Amino acid sequence: MLGLTNTAVRVRELVEAGDSETLAAELLRLAETHDPQVRDWSLITGILDSSSEEFRIQVALTVVRSADSWIPDSVAEIILDGLPLDRHLDAVETLLARAAGFGTYYAHTLLIRLADAWLGAGRTLPPAMVGVMRRTAHNAYGRDRLDEILTLPGYPALNPGEEWADRVLADLPALGGEWDALVAHAVTATSAKPSTRWEKQARRLLDAVGHDRARDTISGWLALVGSPRTMPVMYLDDAEFDPYNARGVRGLAWMLAFLPSRPEGARLLGNLVETALRKVPGIGPRNPMLANAAVYALSRMDGEAAPAQLARLSARVTYKGTLKVLGTALDARAATLGLSRDEVEELAVPTYGLTEVGRGSRVIGDAAAELRVTGTRTSMVWRNAAGREVKAPPASVRRDHAAALAEMKTSAKDIDKMLPAQAERLDQLFLAQRSWPYATWRERYLDHPLVGTLGRRLIWLVGDVPCAYADGTLRRVDDAPLTPTEDAVVRLWHPIGRDVEEVLAWRDWLERHGITQPFKQAHREVYLLTAAEENTRFYSNRYAAHILRQHQFHALAAARGWHDKLRLMVDDSYPPATRELPRWGLRAEFWIEGVGDDYGADTLDSGAYLRLSTDQVRFYPLGAPENLAHAYSGGYEQWLRSGADPVWPIPLNQVPPLVFSEIMRDVDLFVGVSSVGNDPTWQDGGPDGRFREYWTSYSFGELSGTARTRRDLLARLVPRLAIADRCTLEGRFLHVRGDIRTYKIHLGSGNILMTPNDQYLCIVPKQAPEAGAGQVFLPFEGDRVLAVILSKAMLLSRDTEITEPSITRQIRP
Repeated sequence: MLGLTNTAVRVRELVEAGDSETLAAELLRLAETHDPQVRDWSLITGILDSSSEEFRIQVALTVVRSADSWIPDSVAEIILDGLPLDRHLDAVETLLARAAGFGTYYAHTLLIRLADAWLGAGRTLPPAMVGVMRRTAHNAYGRDRLDEILTLPGYPALNPGEEWADRVLADLPALGGEWDALVAHAVTATSAKPSTRWEKQARRLLDAVGHDRARDTISGWLALVGSPRTMPVMYLDDAEFDPYNARGVRGLAWMLAFLPSRPEGARLLGNLVETALRKVPGIGPRNPMLANAAVYALSRMDGEAAPAQLARLSARVTYKGTLKVLGTALDARAATLGLSRDEVEELAVPTYGLTEVGRGSRVIGDAAAELRVTGTRTSMVWRNAAGREVKAPPASVRRDHAAALAEMKTSAKDIDKMLPAQAERLDQLFLAQRSWPYATWRERYLDHPLVGTLGRRLIWLVGDVPCAYADGTLRRVDDAPLTPTEDAVVRLWHPIGRDVEEVLAWRDWLERHGITQPFKQAHREVYLLTAAEENTRFYSNRYAAHILRQHQFHALAAARGWHDKLRLMVDDSYPPATRELPRWGLRAEFWIEGVGDDYGADTLDSGAYLRLSTDQVRFYPLGAPENLAHAYSGGYEQWLRSGADPVWPIPLNQVPPLVFSEIMRDVDLFVGVSSVGNDPTWQDGGPDGRFREYWTSYSFGELSGTARTRRDLLARLVPRLAIADRCTLEGRFLHVRGDIRTYKIHLGSGNILMTPNDQYLCIVPKQAPEAGAGQVFLPFEGDRVLAVILSKAMLLSRDTEITEPSITRQIRP
């Protein structure tokens, strides 16, 4: 108890000496001490009670001025306990001003006492103070008194500090009393869905202000949601939403759905979903509650635009909770229409004003505009009154037809968002095993003005005949036209199980016709069981012992339809990354674990691991018990309910070849993209050199399936390059002869060695000219490493022309 005695004596001495500065520092030190014997506040407050009120006020003010964190305020709460604050309003004003700078004020008992003293003196709480009280009430226990204070009249409808809320507060005085009631009602949206009573009141308020005016005004407000904060506060990231105001956003989004539908409203709600799910470092998605509210609003809207947004979002959203809400909304829409969910997603794709595949024309004033879709890019081509093509819309269009011009630009932006979502949906069709009657397929995939820009670049099975679209018709691999019967069934072609000659012939066909596929199909990797996997029987170690960047892996896994939980350096258990395959009754698992034990060096501030190590790939029946392992241990075990029997993994030779190949392709992609071995700046092995051996083995080691595909393609492309006489393919490398040195670019990582002694050359990809890859025809999109390799080859073949100091220092002897 010596520490307790010394602490008490020290505090008593400082009180008796009237040394508020030193006492404040001592109390803060105690607050950061974790030893309960040293930090006995009951004894310390007893000593403080013997001092004057003015001295305690001075100590409290000194404490809160000492640091921008919540700890000083918690200490001030203790110092001022029992002190009549209504006799010290100057100090109350100072403390209230400080509290207003917090997102949440954790000393909420002090906050209540400060507010009571201020209101008791007949004064009004400033808006920023009301804001922190609302946010604190949202998070605090014992909030009854806070709620009572916040029910007093005269407070602003929303908390200031967010651009959209500031706009609302600025607009309301001119809009009239009905709008005050409407916004006040919006903030009462505290449930996942509007109740019947809530909706009736919302509809009455919308009728009172007028539907058109309501739509325009609410849309203008919601368009600002997500903008940076206008009033920074502690413990609320600039990208986070004010939790109180978020209720208002939810209510306004619901109200937008109660109004007659327009495409711009659906577009706005779709953007709100993406804004709310944008991730904040150390926090995660900004506000899934708002994303779910916007999805619900979309599900209530009529017309074609809302289902289109739902379909687009279902292909792009990776957050599991919102993805589930999207699935429910699409399933409900499908049930209403008597269709399958897949059919709803197909029918929901709008044309965005395109009148034929990839093109849409419109006359605006005395000019003509054409919207063109080429690959995944949208462009607008303009012709003036004389019919001459011009680079930009004529001045008359910009002056007299601004709304029509804005609509064209919006359509182009919508297409740019929708195309990647549709490409991802089509890529998922391999495992979905969808098929269509010929006429239906032609309408939805080949001749659809938007989807046709993707469908006409893929290979299909019509009946059992492989074919693709070129020169205005479907053609076989020998270019003979195909005339299908109307009862033919169409499926997406996959190279697995096809003859090698057929696959190579289709690759030739794509190059001959200059067709770039939206994703790998003819060049798609096929993964077959290896001898090692036949021996292990139940699992594959093909991609074990890699080091991955956790957050990059997490994002990529979600985009490919896997479920993965970010691992924290905590005493907790986690499931492996999993992908459920309902069509096949299977669940694929990729076993991973956190790497490192140094909090801060191996984690973010949030505790999330920076890196993962990889282990086995397994397959289980869809309903098998979940496997779990500690965050930094790969020892997975099944979590079994009482009396349940363990379920063995499925032997790999019993997994359908298509499923095995596609899952292994996913895992190859995860490793190929997120491995630390891809980072050209990691030649030192990362923190403390711990990963030097792995980095070297990956950067210049054996090629993965994706890298072997890359090598096969380069064997065809290199002879056509302008620098062909300087390039040769040898084993794992593309050799490029410059005038200063010869360079070896690894076909897996894109990293470079220089002859004669295999010295490492570090070129960060952004320093390589991306335009180099654009000079070469590529038969598929999406292989960034291939583009980097080609760009580096173009650069290094002219090494005497390189001026970037970070490169010239390395290549010159």
